[in-house]
Amino acid sequence: MIRVRVPGDKSISHRAALLAPLAASESVVRGLSTGADVRSSVRAMQRLGAAIECEEDEGGLTIRCPGGGLAGGAPPRLDCGNSGTTARLLTGILSGGGVAAVLDGDPSLRSRPMRRIVYPLQAMGARIEYEGEPGRLPIRVRARATGQLRPLRHRAGVASAQVKSAVLLAGVLARVRVSASEPALSRDHTERMLAAMGAPIVFDPARTGAGEAAFDPAGWDGELDGLHLTVPGDPSSAAFLIGAALLSGRPVRVEDVASNPARTGFLAVLEAMGAGVRREPLPDQAGEPRETWTVRPPDRLRAFSIGGAAVPGLIDEIPLLAILAARARGRSEIRDAAELRVKESDRLTGLARTLESLGVNVAERADGLTIEGRTGRLRGAIETRGDHRIAMAFGVLDAAGDADLAIDDRACAGVSFPGFREALAPFSSGAASARGAPVARARGRVVAVDGPAASGKSTTARRVADRLGFVHVNSGLLYRAITWWAIREGIDDDAKAVEDSVHALALELVPAPDGLAVGVEEAISDRALHSPEVTARVSALSALPAVRAVVLDRLRRAGRRHEVVCDGRDIGTTVFPDAGLKVFLVAEPRERARRRLRERGATLTEENIEREAAALEARDRLDSSRSLSPLKRAEEAVVIDTTGRDPGEVVDSIVRLAVERRLARP
Repeated sequence: MIRVRVPGDKSISHRAALLAPLAASESVVRGLSTGADVRSSVRAMQRLGAAIECEEDEGGLTIRCPGGGLAGGAPPRLDCGNSGTTARLLTGILSGGGVAAVLDGDPSLRSRPMRRIVYPLQAMGARIEYEGEPGRLPIRVRARATGQLRPLRHRAGVASAQVKSAVLLAGVLARVRVSASEPALSRDHTERMLAAMGAPIVFDPARTGAGEAAFDPAGWDGELDGLHLTVPGDPSSAAFLIGAALLSGRPVRVEDVASNPARTGFLAVLEAMGAGVRREPLPDQAGEPRETWTVRPPDRLRAFSIGGAAVPGLIDEIPLLAILAARARGRSEIRDAAELRVKESDRLTGLARTLESLGVNVAERADGLTIEGRTGRLRGAIETRGDHRIAMAFGVLDAAGDADLAIDDRACAGVSFPGFREALAPFSSGAASARGAPVARARGRVVAVDGPAASGKSTTARRVADRLGFVHVNSGLLYRAITWWAIREGIDDDAKAVEDSVHALALELVPAPDGLAVGVEEAISDRALHSPEVTARVSALSALPAVRAVVLDRLRRAGRRHEVVCDGRDIGTTVFPDAGLKVFLVAEPRERARRRLRERGATLTEENIEREAAALEARDRLDSSRSLSPLKRAEEAVVIDTTGRDPGEVVDSIVRLAVERRLARP
């Protein structure tokens, strides 16, 4: 399993850089994103006279501010670079504080809309003028000669955290009552941070849809408390590494990432695509929830459909989701995402044209895309148009998605994720590294665990996989799933019907908390797989050549896509003859009999033990003498007798062998 940390959340970092200087007391914020966009916010506040000290280390950017607000002086010209967040939130801050300045940016930022921000602020009485094209940067915010801003109740036509933030910031700094409602959930980082700093902000942090955020200064002393926090990891940055994990077949654990409900919508889409997602909560900081995520890839991604109120919560991840859709089985739909046309580039057109040039079937609509997934290697040139999300999305495909891509501007990913290319290296399937050297294939490491029935294979393999960070695959569950299907279809007594139909069966290994579970179109419960009916028929059906061929294909596919510990009776000899480590577990028949009886909850009488031991020895003879994939120890397999041994000792022994053979780290 790959363990990663991502840079500090960009949205939280922006707000910390913009709000900390406005506090009445000292602020210390650690772990800010070092990307170009956040640096634009820091520099703008410094140009406005804020005393901000900056230090940078491996953990990100640390800022220290004594507080006290902004210094007066001649109106500066503020270069917001490529950062829409800097320009739009600053417009609210300048308007509310009555501070004069000119806001400008690079050509990309100049092309993006500002009217949606400027209009409600002008309605409050802010003096804002366009210096060039109406509705675009540059804009001039003039100081107020007299009077206060007017209260405002703003109803937005689209969900926009930047519009909502600008209105709230203007209200807080001018100390006038404001509210901003929106038709769907957008990011509420501004509300959370202002509330943590003592401002009387009213909002519902648990909401999942339309709602309102409001500020009423009645009874408030007008001072913001200093800000003290460590910024959690950026979920949008994490999404791209998770996407690389899904394409490369590697489980990934992302430590300490921001888990604001308005930022995690993409996780639900990944689950719909078949990924296994585990979320472990961590203590909040400054009102922001944090989690550690573990994501396991499915055998193959499934198509998805998104639209409506879900889109604002995953708008930044749509370029990545489009890449995953190109590799999923079926047709994916993205709707209600017209906002992507006014980002750093027209992302809908850029994604559609580029994917089509790679041979992917894409239909572009005014508000979205329809993408038909395909297999096979993809090759072509990628024009990013300076858009960091486009560069990151195709960077993921190039590194981990069986593709050879010439990306014209990889460096623009540094706007939000400095070091992104290096962060992709563990997921690489052979693409060149940032230094030009080939990156070794980072998947397909296999530990094969074989042995007779009740020798402890499955329990041992599951614990070894957990220790190594590998995926556990129980081959017997695939045979049981086919048997369950045959019984459901009423053909379990018809060998020919089973062999004629089994190749078309949608048999899949799907992520589960303890490895890969098995499914036929959908996951099958463990109780169903181990029902008496399945147990009675599984031996007969698993002997059929067509059934064994299907199981062999699924197991080898898992071995190509994942790091696995696989247990069975022919894993090291037939399924994975090139496995990096082969283990053959044995135990005395009476010991195995006692284990099997305990599993069933049966009484351990001498008669029962003798009867069960005899049955197991008969099963051994049958498995060892069958013509197709017999139970047989591979010549290079390490034999471990588990009789009377503590299970933990057996696991320790196998883990040590895996480390010695460089299949895993110590």
